[in-house]
Amino acid sequence: MKFSLKLLLWTMVVMAVTLGTGGFYFVNYVFQTSLARETGQALEENSILIFAFETAALNVPAKYDVLPDHTVEQIASNLESSGQNAGRMLRLSDEEKHTLYVSRGFDTDDALLYETSENNRTYRVLKRGDQYFIQTGSVVGALDRRLYLETMKDVSGVFAERAMGFKVYRRMMLLMLSAGAVIMHFIAFWLTKPIRNLAYATRQMAAGDYGYRAKVAGRDELGQLTRDFNRMAEALEENVGRLRDEIQAREEFVGAFAHELKTPLTSIIGYADLLRSRKLDEEKHFLSANYIYTEGKRLETMSVRLLDIMVARHGEVKCKAMAAERISDSLREVFLLGTDMEIRYDIEKAVVFAEADLIRTVLINLVDNARKASDPGGVIEVTGSREETGYRFAVRDYGVGIPEEERERITKAFYMIDKSRSRSRNGAGLGLALCTEILALHRSRLEIESVPGEGSRVGFVLPRGEEETSEKDEN
Repeated sequence: MKFSLKLLLWTMVVMAVTLGTGGFYFVNYVFQTSLARETGQALEENSILIFAFETAALNVPAKYDVLPDHTVEQIASNLESSGQNAGRMLRLSDEEKHTLYVSRGFDTDDALLYETSENNRTYRVLKRGDQYFIQTGSVVGALDRRLYLETMKDVSGVFAERAMGFKVYRRMMLLMLSAGAVIMHFIAFWLTKPIRNLAYATRQMAAGDYGYRAKVAGRDELGQLTRDFNRMAEALEENVGRLRDEIQAREEFVGAFAHELKTPLTSIIGYADLLRSRKLDEEKHFLSANYIYTEGKRLETMSVRLLDIMVARHGEVKCKAMAAERISDSLREVFLLGTDMEIRYDIEKAVVFAEADLIRTVLINLVDNARKASDPGGVIEVTGSREETGYRFAVRDYGVGIPEEERERITKAFYMIDKSRSRSRNGAGLGLALCTEILALHRSRLEIESVPGEGSRVGFVLPRGEEETSEKDEN
């Protein structure tokens, strides 16, 4: 069942119960008020009849010491037919509660008569067929006699008004419920519109349209829910986009990895088969073996770099305070021999907060990339300087440079701008990918500045450590 229909049905149930209960108490209140008024009038009329009877008894000739029964009957008959209410009914009983006079139609039992006493004036409501009466009873004292006077007043009109009131109210309630159902239908449709928008947006997203957003209607709780849903949809779209990028990156990684393996392995197998199947002269034998050795070393380097990347992605860094020049000294030792480049160092003395071996690996890779991008005999500059946010290391070369459209892709695994140049120097396109992972562990990132044909400057900033921050605050 739809929520709007549930809302409509429950509203109609509440309206029906409320209107029915309220109508019952209202009509019944009017009825009780009218009945109380009629009861008061009946008791007042009873008092008037007592006064009239006693007055008539005083006019009886003095020859009677005790009011005779026939005189009582005569007075009662006169009382019945006198006054504005000529149709009143009454009954007079003697001291023994035997009936002396009774009006036609006064057909009832003696229960009220036996409850009546001098100190207790009684009344009750009777039903005779389709008619209702108020019966009253009281004691009359006249000429040493103690008589009982009962009257009956027809109040069928009060009960008929109550029945008519319930009938009219039922019709009005049905009319109000019908009008309320139509109005609540449109109100429920309007109130549930944001829910329908959310449901439609959910179906669109389930179908793959992650860019769809639900229309915000109003500033109430449902409007806030719609805004929260749209924010959730944006976060979901971003996560899906990241997952797609990661999947694409993995597919590219696997393809590049397979390609990088296939090329050297094909050459290694080919030259190994040549050495095995043919007898070569010394020069060709050396060239074949050297090629196998060179490609094997490149595969070894690639496997080590890949292992380092995996470790960096899932590892944890234990940073320690150390001197920046200590890192540069270890870098000098690595490139002291075996390079035809001039490497210049300008390291400002300072304390950095990092994992020494990992930062050393980053700098080695940056210098190695600068060497590969430069011509023989070129200059490479390694600098270190203090900054407000931390300590900056940078490697500057004056080589081929990096095109602007390539800068966002060079940190991906196996990506090489000039593959022939990189492979000739045992490159596999994993150095900057490894640097990116290591710096992420240090809450840092690569910053690349480059002009094609003029060279590049690649650096990073190591954030201040807790010890450095505390020392600065004390100063």
